[in-house]
Amino acid sequence: MPVPGSSRAQLSLRTAGVLGVVERRAGVTPAGVVLALLVVPGLVLGRALGSPSVFLLVYGALAVLGLSRLLARRRLQVEAVRSTLPTRIRVDQPVDVELKVSTRRRLATVVLEEELPEAFGAPVRLPVPVLPVGDSVEHGYRFTARRRGVFQVGPLVAEWSDPFGLTRKRVQIAPAETVIVHPNTESVHDRITSREWEDPPIRPPQSKPWPSGFEFYGMRDYVNGDDPRRIIWTASAKTEDRYLVRESEQGITDRVTLLLDNDREHHSPGDPSETFERAVRAVASLGVRHLADGFSVTVDSNTARLGKALRGPRARIPLLDRMAEVQLDSVPLATSLERLFLDRQRNTHNVLVTPYLDGDAARRIRILLERGTSVLLVLLVWEDTDSAMIHRAGTLGCNVVELRPGVSFERTFARVVGAGGR
Repeated sequence: MPVPGSSRAQLSLRTAGVLGVVERRAGVTPAGVVLALLVVPGLVLGRALGSPSVFLLVYGALAVLGLSRLLARRRLQVEAVRSTLPTRIRVDQPVDVELKVSTRRRLATVVLEEELPEAFGAPVRLPVPVLPVGDSVEHGYRFTARRRGVFQVGPLVAEWSDPFGLTRKRVQIAPAETVIVHPNTESVHDRITSREWEDPPIRPPQSKPWPSGFEFYGMRDYVNGDDPRRIIWTASAKTEDRYLVRESEQGITDRVTLLLDNDREHHSPGDPSETFERAVRAVASLGVRHLADGFSVTVDSNTARLGKALRGPRARIPLLDRMAEVQLDSVPLATSLERLFLDRQRNTHNVLVTPYLDGDAARRIRILLERGTSVLLVLLVWEDTDSAMIHRAGTLGCNVVELRPGVSFERTFARVVGAGGR
């Protein structure tokens, strides 16, 4: 049964929203709207009663409304300067902003409002009772981005009303600026080695070896041409006239493809979706790690390819930009898996981050594994996760990471991938 108080509250909110829209578009306050709505009943009443006094009262109200509208149309000689905003920030990073407003004409009863997106907090309002000619007013505020994305800070508008409070005028005095909020990244281990194919020493014919891996294999004598940074000085000190260098296992590739499942149907509900934001952070963390290790990173979503063959420290910013922009869509996971079949270069390490694995996607992954493709499956596990899906992923034969809420990426990947003990 509906609660009467709740219904009245919702009705008042809807009424306030309608009046707010009218005020912003027509420049008429709620008091002005009420006065305008009383004009027609007043004319009808005056005609019914045949009273000139009622007509005079109605015409006087129209005159006051017109005068208020005219007074509110005055032009402001205002200059506003906003401090330089960072183009890119991280989630939960505070940003300090300074506003400086000066005028070439006496300013009175004006309210300055800096519009902010909901993820940054409430709009900033600064009342200016009186501002003499040539003076300026400075105001500082701080906002904190609570979620990733691409947002607009501003515009800064000046708002004033007529002496009767019937109309209100809003003028933009400083344009909006774009701020890109990057997702936070965590330390994560995803070592690409050749043990999957070389124990026993059999390599699929379609894979191409990368000469230097990361896993420690052993030590050998230094020869001309070796990198001196690979010399193990503690071990060399125990030998006589011998320099020992670190030897790593041979890797299978220097190319990594990160696949982000952004199908809205299988992620947790809400805006933002908890599982999708965690998936974005996982892909961003993996991408940053592989770029730091010198790999070529390609990022895909179900909708489109977000970045291709990114490499080097400078590619970190473009990668995080794409991660800030990506959103949920209604495209199934099979669409992104199709791109793996069309890729002619099959010597790629593929990481798939998804909250759901159906039978169709599992069959496609199994075909990729049979063709010698390296696949790491990252499953986002939450309260509505189907246990049969976890069993289905375990039967594929590839490495599987179960990413659960509240557990750090480093701990999860280290336990499953086996990097934590090294």
